[in-house]
This record gives sequence, C-alpha cells and structure tokens, in this order.
Amino acid sequence: MTEYGKDEILELVWTLREEGSSMRSHILRRTEEDQPERLLEELAAAGLLDASGDKVTLTPRGEERARVIIRRHRLAEVLLNNLFDLDNSQVESTACKFEHILTKTVTESVCTFLGHPPVCPHGRPIPRGECCDKIRTEIKPLVTRLSDGILGEEVRIVFITPKSRRRLEKLSSLGIVPGSRIRLLQKYPSFVLEIGETTVAVDKDITDEIYVKKT
Repeated sequence: MTEYGKDEILELVWTLREEGSSMRSHILRRTEEDQPERLLEELAAAGLLDASGDKVTLTPRGEERARVIIRRHRLAEVLLNNLFDLDNSQVESTACKFEHILTKTVTESVCTFLGHPPVCPHGRPIPRGECCDKIRTEIKPLVTRLSDGILGEEVRIVFITPKSRRRLEKLSSLGIVPGSRIRLLQKYPSFVLEIGETTVAVDKDITDEIYVKKT
C-alpha cells in the first residue's frame, strides 16, 4: 500500500472527527481508496491508528502525522482558491495532489505568504505551524489582515475568508474583491475603507476576514 493512500485515510479520520464521527463504517463509506480495510490494518500496525473496534482513533503519532497532512492540504486549498481561477472541484482535486509535494519549508513559506490564514475556503480550521508561532517576533508576513493595516496606506486585496456567502456577495457588490486596491482610513469607532471613489464603514470582524499586501 502506498504512503499516499495511508495519508488519505489519516486525513479522512481527522476530518470525520471534526464532523463528530469516528466509526469504521463511516470511514469505509467516505473513502475512495482501494482496500481501505487493509490500509486501516497497516496504519494500526504502524502505531498511527487505534482500529481495534468499531471506533477508529488517531494515536499520538497518528495525530501529528495527520495534523501535518491536514495543514498542507488546507493551505493548498487557500492558495489555489484565492490566487487562481479554479472552481471548487478543481481546488479540491488539485489540493489533494499538491499537498503531497509540499516540503515542510515550502509549507511554512506558503503559510507566511498567505498571512497565516486561520481557515480553509470551507471554513475548516488550519492547524498552526512554527511560522505562525513566530509571526509576532520574527516573521513579517507578506500578507496581513486589513484590520492590522496602517491608516492611509494603499494595499491590494489578496483573498477574503468570509463567514457566509451573503457577506461575500455584499463585499463584492462594494468592489471589495481579490485584486482590488483599498485604503484604510479609520479604525475607530468603526473601520472606514476607501475603494476607488467610494467610502464605506464596516465592522472589525469584516476587516479581519480581508487579507491584503502592500501595492
């Protein structure tokens, strides 16, 4: 069995746990891998899974390996979703391939470039990495939240992580979309933004979802 297939099972176990499920039957139903039962047995023999009963759980070693896989996959999704013109199916299928070629160093570089995004395009949390822990003292990210921006400085929107599609549509109607140039004019009592010749006031939670870089 390939390491690729084992990683896919570990990723699935992690994802199902987030959804509140850890049953063997759910894993077998959701996986697209050939011979999933054998993969479960091999992962258990390697000390990465506890699959002795109906419930399948990650061991400490399995937890760490799955965490790395999930982090790479979700960072790849953010990168593909926000920097390239791909639909959801293309993002998912490409991210599955992309995650397996990212080294630790490249993964940290991608995360730093993206401004250490907290969630993937589907709203699932992205496990933090070493670069995220160092951000405040050692690393100045190329991409930052608009809410952390400097007043009066023109920046370009790189990506947006809205909590709802309705909010994304509202921002789009205002011209707040990836690629747009924007200027932060005020932070208190509300955040005032300048987009072209338009000025709008928004709450901080919205500016927290807008990631920008200097023009």
